[in-house]
Amino acid sequence: MNSSELRKDFPIFASPSNKGLIYFDNAATTQRPLSVTKAIQDFYNNDNANPLRGLYGLSMRATDRYENARQTVATFLNATSSQEIIFTRNASESLNLVAYTWALSNVGEGDEIVVSAMEHHSNLLPWQMVCRAKKAKLVFLECANDGIISQSEWESKITAKTKLVAIAHVSNVFGITNPVKEIASYAHKVGNGAKGAIVVVDGAQSLPHIALDVKDLDADFFAFSAHKLCGPMGIGGLYGKKSILEEMPPFLRGGEMIEYVTREDATYAELPHKFEAGTVNASGAVGLEAAIKYIQNVGLKNIEGNDNHLASLLMNGMKQIKGVSVIGHPDPLRHCGIVTFTIDGVHPHDIASILDTEHIAVRAGHHCAQPLMQKLGVNSTARASLYFYNTEDEVSLFLEKLSLVRKWMGLE
Repeated sequence: MNSSELRKDFPIFASPSNKGLIYFDNAATTQRPLSVTKAIQDFYNNDNANPLRGLYGLSMRATDRYENARQTVATFLNATSSQEIIFTRNASESLNLVAYTWALSNVGEGDEIVVSAMEHHSNLLPWQMVCRAKKAKLVFLECANDGIISQSEWESKITAKTKLVAIAHVSNVFGITNPVKEIASYAHKVGNGAKGAIVVVDGAQSLPHIALDVKDLDADFFAFSAHKLCGPMGIGGLYGKKSILEEMPPFLRGGEMIEYVTREDATYAELPHKFEAGTVNASGAVGLEAAIKYIQNVGLKNIEGNDNHLASLLMNGMKQIKGVSVIGHPDPLRHCGIVTFTIDGVHPHDIASILDTEHIAVRAGHHCAQPLMQKLGVNSTARASLYFYNTEDEVSLFLEKLSLVRKWMGLE
């Protein structure tokens, strides 16, 4: 894979205002190739109408493009049917959809919801809400400081009281890939339900980086955001097993998600439209489809290989810099391109600000994972997150500038 050639597909790197930009904040959002922005523009220029409603040709074309995008997502995830794909605004909305529909309808007093201690707030706050509302108990899967959740940990915490397990496929702090297939298998065996506990996977960080198969994972729900895999902001998705989705009440109510309405009541549309109230984000779905096709053309195996290669260069270089400590597993191959770190005596916000003066973009803060920061004994960290359009030269320059941060702060 030639990262330097692929960069030419991304207009932002050629923009005069971004001259010399090293973009290492891909875990927050990725950049968009020209094919994605062109697909969105093409929809608005040629096929723009309200999908699913009109009986005229233009609306039918808009409907076809929207539903074709859904099928592309289903194929990408290896879902059984496109009816198992619900379009949402992002992974956060997808997770809230499950909380407000399935969980509030099925979790009861005395039940337990199990989450990992490394979760993004979007996969924690909804379950806190459910537990408060239903008088259930929130149980945490603890991880070691390298990010590993042991088998004994999940086997001791997932019990006959467990109604739901929520876990990130890839941590946005550690970059560790959690054993969700094994956890799902165990939860389905011992959890509280006809088919065990329901398993909800936050796939926001995994889908852009590793090839996956939702049927193989056997998760009941899988949430993701388009903007983390070269797609537009404002569109995401939820995969759910059809048998479960069919039994769930709607999340939002209004136009298009109905079958028939009287003054007193309503019946709801079939899947997936039951969960997509109002005018849909058709252009976003078209952009997501274009992003998936672009990612498939690059190849997820190539992306994973480049992530691992650059993470190895980055972490090995960091070991040579005084005062720099990497958070998480010592093996770069366990980081999925995410390298979170601290520098002795330098606040992470200062790290990010100093690097920004050198045209290097990294994230600093608690990364929407404050309980994990508390466990690690830090208030915040800096994070460099890589993607396939990043290069060895960028890593080298980053390491050069990183080695000067303590000097620039007057600590050396």
